Amino acid sequence: MTSRRRSSLTFWAVQLLLVGALAIAYEAMGEQTRDRFRVVFSPTGAFKDVPIPRAKPLRIDPLYDDHSIVTDKQLADVLRQVRPILDPKELRPNYVEHALRTWGVDATFADPQALSGEAMRDFLTHDENFHQSWGDAVEPLLTDGPKGVVVRWGRERGASVHHDHLLACLTEAGVSLTDPVSTRTSRNKTIADMLRQALFDFRYDERETEWSVAAFTLWLPPNRRWKAPDGRHLSFDMLAERLMRGHLQKGVCAGTHRVFSLLVLLRVDDQYDILSDETRERVFRHLQHVRDLLVASQCEDGHWPYNWPDGEEAAKNPKDDPPYRAVIATGHHLEWLALAPKELHPPHDRIVRAAKWVIQKTVSKSPDEIRENYTFYSHVGAALALWRGTHPAEFWSRWLATHN
Repeated sequence: MTSRRRSSLTFWAVQLLLVGALAIAYEAMGEQTRDRFRVVFSPTGAFKDVPIPRAKPLRIDPLYDDHSIVTDKQLADVLRQVRPILDPKELRPNYVEHALRTWGVDATFADPQALSGEAMRDFLTHDENFHQSWGDAVEPLLTDGPKGVVVRWGRERGASVHHDHLLACLTEAGVSLTDPVSTRTSRNKTIADMLRQALFDFRYDERETEWSVAAFTLWLPPNRRWKAPDGRHLSFDMLAERLMRGHLQKGVCAGTHRVFSLLVLLRVDDQYDILSDETRERVFRHLQHVRDLLVASQCEDGHWPYNWPDGEEAAKNPKDDPPYRAVIATGHHLEWLALAPKELHPPHDRIVRAAKWVIQKTVSKSPDEIRENYTFYSHVGAALALWRGTHPAEFWSRWLATHN
């Protein structure tokens, strides 16, 4: 064998070893790290910043003011339970996100232990505030990305638990596009940078799309289509189809966040025509199917079980789930139903029974029990306020003014 041929074989052997090592390293990466790897090493020339046509996100207004579902006194008792009184040491982003989306960025409280809306927003958008709570025990929550600001998410300590959940909660809370955001290395970012990065990072086939869809729907209309970094065109029709794909219980919190995001798409389409007629009809039929399953699966005491997509079988043979799971399902369903047209409602008495059950379960808990499962109970407060045609901070302020 000639020396030239030996050199050639050696070269290709080394290349194969390198490729193999890279493949092994790639498989060993966490899901979020693999996503970032694909983004960094994929061509970005095809991606153009999506125009963001508004300074403030759209707001989905409640449709009802129903005293038979929740009275003033009951709503006040529930909201008192879910005030954002959270331990400032190693403050979990997920708890703050839920509290902020419930109470809004303008919320203030007489109790100095309760975090104001601005304090919650700043914890999630300013690295110095996050670092003050966590120190060097964890990686930063926010870092610089190729298009703006990357949010660390996943099951690691000090991370936002779900992809784009932080962005969606800031959006629902009513932040402005120009509100400042700071990372450990940059002090001149804004919410717009966080949104641009989310649009850049979004992958149609990723596991969790619920919060990306909700955020994009509240910022982007009247845009209906845009181009992803991989060159594919995305549209709100495609996002709706993605949310309806697969078994109903797939997705976070027994699939209820997918239902909520579909309802957001439907409500925004009422005003901005972001869905085709065919897709809108499919979304409506899908939500009608959800409604029918809620009727079939509701338990005798009024709650909806975590396996509600099993319909009548779920009510006949309830699973031995932890009690908080029924709070998750019932609170989340009451929330989207409060924003839905009546054609998508179960019979009114079913909604009243569900509300009565979840109110009792919420007001009967100790402060420690609420804090342990704050994220779930926060949805109860948000849902019941919507059924009274208001938002928690607005109602709480009025209530305190007349009930010292």
